[in-house]
Amino acid sequence: MAFGLFSLLFVLLLFVNSVAILNEERFLARIGWGRQITDPYGQESVKARLINLVSAVRTLMRIPLIGLNIVAILYLVLLG
Repeated sequence: MAFGLFSLLFVLLLFVNSVAILNEERFLARIGWGRQITDPYGQESVKARLINLVSAVRTLMRIPLIGLNIVAILYLVLLG
């Protein structure tokens, strides 16, 4: 049970790490995921919400990710 739970948490950590390192100018703007202005009707599309989520993860999770990565690395080194 604990092995499956740790594996799931580790995969989630790797996914958040991958979202956090995406560069908006180099990668996201090329595929059309740069910052966009909302439509004239004031409704946000799913794509705009995902862009906002990526931006929020990059901004808010930078410092906590450092600590979580250190904990994960220590756990893997000490307990294998």
